[in-house]
Amino acid sequence: MTRYDNLIDRKRMASEWRPNLNPSDISDVIGEYAQGSAAEMTAAIAAAKAAAPDWSRSGILERHAVLSTAAHEILNRKEEIGDLLAREEGKTKAEGIGETVRAAQIFDFFAGEALRLAGETLPSVRPGVGVEITREPVGVVGIITPWNFPIAIPAWKIAPALCYGNTVVFKPADLVPGCAWTLVDILHRAGLPDGVLNLVMGRGGVVGQVMLDSDELDAITFTGSAGTGRRVAESSVARGRKFQLEMGGKNPLVVLDDADLEIAVDCAVQGAFFSTGQRCTASSRLIVTEGIHDDFVCAVIERMAALRIGDARDDGIDIGPVVDQTQLQQDLDYIEIGRKEGATLAYGGERLSRPKDGFYLQPALFTDTTNAMRISREEIFGPVASVIRVRDYDEALAVANDTDFGLSAGICTSSLKYATDFRRNAEAGMVMVNLPTAGVDFHVPFGGRKGSSFGPREQGRYAAEFFTTLKTAYTRAG
Repeated sequence: MTRYDNLIDRKRMASEWRPNLNPSDISDVIGEYAQGSAAEMTAAIAAAKAAAPDWSRSGILERHAVLSTAAHEILNRKEEIGDLLAREEGKTKAEGIGETVRAAQIFDFFAGEALRLAGETLPSVRPGVGVEITREPVGVVGIITPWNFPIAIPAWKIAPALCYGNTVVFKPADLVPGCAWTLVDILHRAGLPDGVLNLVMGRGGVVGQVMLDSDELDAITFTGSAGTGRRVAESSVARGRKFQLEMGGKNPLVVLDDADLEIAVDCAVQGAFFSTGQRCTASSRLIVTEGIHDDFVCAVIERMAALRIGDARDDGIDIGPVVDQTQLQQDLDYIEIGRKEGATLAYGGERLSRPKDGFYLQPALFTDTTNAMRISREEIFGPVASVIRVRDYDEALAVANDTDFGLSAGICTSSLKYATDFRRNAEAGMVMVNLPTAGVDFHVPFGGRKGSSFGPREQGRYAAEFFTTLKTAYTRAG
């Protein structure tokens, strides 16, 4: 069994390891990955702090070369890494390859951004004085990522952090250490100096807590649960530390009477159930007007019945397993909650048996639901969607906005009037028209409102807002 240690100051460190299991086949052990200690996280933070002065002053060609080299290797290894991703997280191999390609694109984008570091020169209101506004690195950045996108989310945090001259301490989710280790190994071999990028795998209650308690981190970027996000915020406010939070969603997909039924069904099924519904942008609330409601429900159920559910690495599979037993049980618990609340389980919701023992769940569709039910209010993070019947567009918009979250919102309609109004008035950071709520580009900002997000947007050129700090300098000649 291959063991994978933490990578701290370019050195391998570990004293304890944990098996990484394949959720499609729990007898398949991918490898044993380090379970970091508090001392190892402390060492990683110290290494990043020691490396910060030199890396913050590194040349733009050096940063460009590292990020570009990494991008090319990730792309060249997309089949291998995509297979690893499917094996340890459970999304289909096709989705795993697609996510790997996206990670490569992100590094390629920020390789270009390293060559476009721009400031601003302005005249002062005082004669003979010039003003220069520049961006400088924040310093040492802690990165905490979730398990559902094990290479794309680390990429869209690590790439801009390095691009803008920060050093990094990276703690990936405990369930998906394989992609994290591979990514850091690639970046080290791409030419990063010692201490610039440090990987500490392990339990959040151990190594993550050291990050929250540290006075040596200048910023933390976090994607995960709302509860942990609040802890990140509290610890950061207490230390005057910059922080950025992405914490999930309960995303609406509005389907109006004038929608193209085929497009609406595609958007609903892809958005709600692909990647096993384990996406913060998933369409978990399907808000449907009366005229199309019955036809829509029938068509969605027909499409769900045709979905092929099985080993994520097998050809022809549409949906793989849930990531682990804990998440599977959470999904099943919410399905039971929905039943008890009076919703109708119109399709699915059963645990499935397959030739290999894994965490397989039949996607579930509830009808006769209200927006007040727990299954319509709380993020389930699985292949479970609720259909909410409404009278008209105005009620649909009101229901869509009646949530504590505000990450993504979608509408299916052939009306330019309603599409335009929804784009303006949907209380979400991202709005989709005749597209699934899940699925975003790598070069534009990602993030939400309300309880979904806090701080500057991620991805694209907007990432500079978090990973840099502004300096205003005044100069008088003579």
